Amino acid sequence: MHDRLIVGLDVPSVDEAGRVVRELEGTVSFYKIGYQLAFAGGLDFARELASGGAKVFLDMKLLDIDNTVAKGVENVVRMGVSMLTVHAYPKAMRAAVEAARGSGLCLLAVTVLTSMDERDVIDAGYELDPHTLVLRRAEQALHAGMGGIVCSAAEAASVRRIVGPGLAVVTPGIRPAGAAHGDQRRVVTPGEAIRSGSSHLVVGRPIVAAGDRKAAAEAILEEMRAA
Repeated sequence: MHDRLIVGLDVPSVDEAGRVVRELEGTVSFYKIGYQLAFAGGLDFARELASGGAKVFLDMKLLDIDNTVAKGVENVVRMGVSMLTVHAYPKAMRAAVEAARGSGLCLLAVTVLTSMDERDVIDAGYELDPHTLVLRRAEQALHAGMGGIVCSAAEAASVRRIVGPGLAVVTPGIRPAGAAHGDQRRVVTPGEAIRSGSSHLVVGRPIVAAGDRKAAAEAILEEMRAA
């Protein structure tokens, strides 16, 4: 189960990220690196983690013209990371899939951010509610040949019915019972996420901000196993 828990290294420096990894050694083997750490030396840190045997989820949410997406994916493949996010726009996904063909990189389609609710989606110019938009993008990602979907665990069961058992369903916005939601809107507990069909859970602040990070991670893993 420890391969299905991804800890978000949403910290301000590589030094702090290194401390988190050391404290979680033996409990966690999969880490997410997003914008905050990437812009503070985190890309080199991602290479180091991957070369040392850890799995890395590079959360870059790529979206650009086809050629730019493809060239970016080609360089990410060379980094040796395990997962990379691309916004679920059909052209961008197709370009990314072609660029990653033959590699072991799992491309994940970002559907609707877990910090967004129906009002946010409307304000962004979409006429669909978040659930419907997630399902439409999941279907497009499946047809594009993506390796998985990023969505709220609240939509995981519906997404799983669309994509089948072969694709990853990666769910951020995971909060243990009683934990603060922060800026997340559509949150689910670890056990609920597993029961809903999530293949991987992304957990950041409930572990990274904990006084005892290892104990926090082990508690989440235990809830995942029980589910």
